[in-house]
Amino acid sequence: MKSEIQLFSVIGVFFAAVAVGYGIVTDWVEPVGWVALFLSAGLGFMIAFFLWNTARKLPLRPDDDEDGEIEQAEGPYGTFAPYSWWPLWLSLAGSLVFLGVAVGLWVSALGTLVGVWALCGWVFEYYKGEHAH
Repeated sequence: MKSEIQLFSVIGVFFAAVAVGYGIVTDWVEPVGWVALFLSAGLGFMIAFFLWNTARKLPLRPDDDEDGEIEQAEGPYGTFAPYSWWPLWLSLAGSLVFLGVAVGLWVSALGTLVGVWALCGWVFEYYKGEHAH
């Protein structure tokens, strides 16, 4: 987790520096910009702190070990259906929901119905059909 901690710490420092620069350039008159940038910096620092605190409590991961080998990280990562069409339908439903914000709420309602259908199909994919348990 060392690299993730460093990444989010750098993100926090970057946004804090940009917030100070933005505040100086605008004479701290326009509050929305510098407040949003400071909040973004706080979010980066908050994630970095969470990762640091979690890394303290867990054993060292294989990717943090300087002498680690690729084989140390092998093992089951879970199962997935490589020939599943349900993620496609779910993404199309999400597209309809966001399109409905611009076009009309009836499109969002249609997208929500398609999304519920696709989500149920994806969740219960291994309970019916060819891949049933």
